[in-house]
Amino acid sequence: MRMLPALLLSLFLIGCSQTPLYTKLNEKQANEMLAAMNAAGVNGSKAIEDGGTWQIQTSKNDFAPALAALQAQGLPRDDFANLGSVFKKEGFVSSPLEEHARLMYGLSQELSHTLSNIDGVMVARVHLAVPENDPLADKPKLSAASIFIKYRSDVDLSKQVGHIKALVVNSVEGLPYDNVTVMLFPAQPPLINTIQSSPDLTTNMLVGLGVVLALVAAITGFTYLRRWLARRTPVTTEVLPISDGR
Repeated sequence: MRMLPALLLSLFLIGCSQTPLYTKLNEKQANEMLAAMNAAGVNGSKAIEDGGTWQIQTSKNDFAPALAALQAQGLPRDDFANLGSVFKKEGFVSSPLEEHARLMYGLSQELSHTLSNIDGVMVARVHLAVPENDPLADKPKLSAASIFIKYRSDVDLSKQVGHIKALVVNSVEGLPYDNVTVMLFPAQPPLINTIQSSPDLTTNMLVGLGVVLALVAAITGFTYLRRWLARRTPVTTEVLPISDGR
């Protein structure tokens, strides 16, 4: 009986233990993800890891709602390379073809990063088709660009298509405005409300633990009360008359 409360408390602590949701994050990513979870009513915490990176934690019962809340906001956001990292000096001489490919990759990453910072954009990808200069060609080949954007369903980006195209056109040499294609795809709304409407395991454990502890306390109190009354009640001894044998 004495070990029952300790056992129930251990089970409760196991049920409330934190499970890593995402690891190897920088502090900005961790703060942004934690804010999105809190805004959706999902509990979570962050913890620093070895090496200075961060992780987001949540309880096992909140794991699915936390994922849905983060996916609804397009989190965690992708890390993009920049031109400085793409053309970092490594002591090797690259061919013109390699330099051109690295330039296109760096430009695509830079543009994707810029577009992903637009409010409502969850995922942005820019694919460039920029031919190399051919001095012997009669007419220069025109560049082209395809832009993929996945955005939140509660945001209307249709009015921003012109601005998006202009941003890319002004960033790529020889890219005509008409050769830029922008494809917008709304994200499916998350099922956060449905997931959160399921029974809360932690709440149920709290209620059950409270009921059991109250029962244990009542039984223990009743036992001590009986012992106390037993000590307080005087013991009476009946004295029998002695017979004289008559």
